[in-house]
Amino acid sequence: MMGDISPPVASIPVVEGNAQAMNSKTLLPPLSTVASHFGTSGLSVALATGVTHPLDVLKVRLQMQHVGQRGPLIGMTGIFLQLMKQEGPRSLYLGLTPALTRSVLYGGLRLGLYEPTKVCFDWAFESTNVLVKIASGAFAGAVATALTNPVEVVKVRLQMNPNAVPIAEVREVVSKEGIGALWKGVGPAMVRAAALTASQLATYDETKRILVKRTSLEEGFHLHLCSSVVAGVVSTLITAPIDMIKTRLMLQQNSGSVRIYRNGFHCGYKVIRKEGPLALYKGGFAIFARLGPQTMITFILCEKLRSLAGLHKM
Repeated sequence: MMGDISPPVASIPVVEGNAQAMNSKTLLPPLSTVASHFGTSGLSVALATGVTHPLDVLKVRLQMQHVGQRGPLIGMTGIFLQLMKQEGPRSLYLGLTPALTRSVLYGGLRLGLYEPTKVCFDWAFESTNVLVKIASGAFAGAVATALTNPVEVVKVRLQMNPNAVPIAEVREVVSKEGIGALWKGVGPAMVRAAALTASQLATYDETKRILVKRTSLEEGFHLHLCSSVVAGVVSTLITAPIDMIKTRLMLQQNSGSVRIYRNGFHCGYKVIRKEGPLALYKGGFAIFARLGPQTMITFILCEKLRSLAGLHKM
């Protein structure tokens, strides 16, 4: 949680010729600090992803039930038992390699861009209220997803195909559907990432501020745990429908047949019309079961890693 930040001012005399160089040095952090900032963010997300990945596989399988039709849904336990019986325990880690790759890149950017963006808003508008935090989170999430969407597409495809190999899957997608297929679902993915990061980081940031102000909690494990639990609940409620639409679009095949969904809005409309409004929350419990612990692990680890690296708290 950051307070107001103003550009640092050099306290030693500077000769006129070197003034510009010294100014840039005082405003920009060292490269090692930047690397630590993004590195601790990416590592914490990757570790959290590794722990919760089986729940992500279950979530995708739940979301792909009865596509385009109504019908009784199998619960998370049923899907789990079905996977164990038909595909074995290894199926719970389908798509793990691209998931970890994406976590380092996406997580590092998503968490890493939040605070610099918030600082820029602070300098521009002289405010760090909750709206600024929401806007900063939305921007960081959208940019991170736009850059890493191909890895997410490959991950989702692998989770539905136990025999696929990451590189071979990329080649098949590009050869059959074109390079643009790697950005399939990028619109809903960016919306989801913006909503997730805005709700997750802004809620965590604001909850920490309120708890420190109104309770006896101080900076440390218990404050981070309480704040991350609240952030996990809020972000799940907001992002579950967007996540389901994103999954449907990413798994939609382009070649040889007419697409079922034209875009995210059309997908949402058809799902509500043919499968019912609650279908938007297919896999909702799995999302919370994954996102809740992942949020807690991510924030607690990130705070600890930042402390070890000598960086400020979130």
